[in-house]
Amino acid sequence: RSGQVQQPASSGTAQLCLTTCAPSSRQQPQRTSTGMAAAAAVPAGALGPRDFDGWFTEVEAMWKGQRFSIEVEKVLLHKKSKYQEILVFDSKTWGRVLVLDGVIQLTTKDECSYQEMMAHVPLFCHQSPDRVLIVGGGDGGVLREVVKHGKVSDVTLCEIDTEVIAAAKEFFGDTVATAFDDEAVTIVVEDAAEFLKTRRNMFDVIIVDSSDPTDADAPATALYKPAFLKSCSDALRDGGILCMQGECLWLDSHRDLVKETLAAMRPLFGIRDYGAISIPTYPCGQIGMILAGKYDEEDIPSLKDRELFFRKPRRHLDLSLASGPLRYYSDYVHEAAFVLPPIMRNSLGSETCANFIASSDLPEGLPTPEEFRMLFVGMLGGGLILGMAIGRLVLPRLF
Repeated sequence: RSGQVQQPASSGTAQLCLTTCAPSSRQQPQRTSTGMAAAAAVPAGALGPRDFDGWFTEVEAMWKGQRFSIEVEKVLLHKKSKYQEILVFDSKTWGRVLVLDGVIQLTTKDECSYQEMMAHVPLFCHQSPDRVLIVGGGDGGVLREVVKHGKVSDVTLCEIDTEVIAAAKEFFGDTVATAFDDEAVTIVVEDAAEFLKTRRNMFDVIIVDSSDPTDADAPATALYKPAFLKSCSDALRDGGILCMQGECLWLDSHRDLVKETLAAMRPLFGIRDYGAISIPTYPCGQIGMILAGKYDEEDIPSLKDRELFFRKPRRHLDLSLASGPLRYYSDYVHEAAFVLPPIMRNSLGSETCANFIASSDLPEGLPTPEEFRMLFVGMLGGGLILGMAIGRLVLPRLF
């Protein structure tokens, strides 16, 4: 959830001890002719007042009516970059914490679940991933996981804010930001939306580790719109996979965004799905992955195969490829991520592979494909039982 394209004014406001703190204003970033972010000094006092003696409280417009707090042990960094407020602190129970614009990006206690799933699910669903693009991900966590795959020879990380990378290297260098110097890695400091416009058929996997699209005017909102999705599709090779930060299905605004994104993917990607990730320090303790495969439906004509495409790893975890054991991802966790409870599955309607047929093509009230299968199995089982009962009554009379 680190920022790729950051909004000029924060709608999320860092607070401590439940003290209301007005967010400082930010201007739109200046750009050079190459599209690179231009450096700028931050005036003294630009951050405004903060009280760091007590609890950090996350307050954000996308999850109104609730707040999450972490007890602060020591503030290590608090500054404003060209694009956002950056806060790093040691907590008493969740390890070291990175916060951007008042929104928690990671804690060293639970970051493994998000980073590992965002990287390994799409990579293990691809038969032979060679070139990977990470959009955002300036903390280095997803990058750390991607380079564990021996099949990957080239990784590009496109992050607009160099100060996020610098903070990650300084304060998370031995935990999260461990792969920036890997020989396979290229760091590009640029707006990813601009970067992708000139890329065609380059990548096997694109992972969008973006900030939250907090409102209609927030630049991150553009990452969930058809234009950006089209750029991702164009930049992927045939059979390529897109994995996007998928927000939280417990929140109405998030759920609507996920449905809209999956619908926008329909003309671009023949396969689409949503997987859930458990992570306590994100809103409601859940975030998701929106996955899409660059296939025509003719490439995978079987509805069942399309449904199972992301749910079954095409390659299996080989710990010899990793620089140590994984803490969250496994083949079983991979498959379980796509087993959504009915309240979540039904909220997505027909947009995932579990309900691949478009609802507009079905009469109102018609069961989903999954419900059809359950009905068929039930009828088949009932028919067998009835046949056995009739046989027991009729056969003795015939013989």
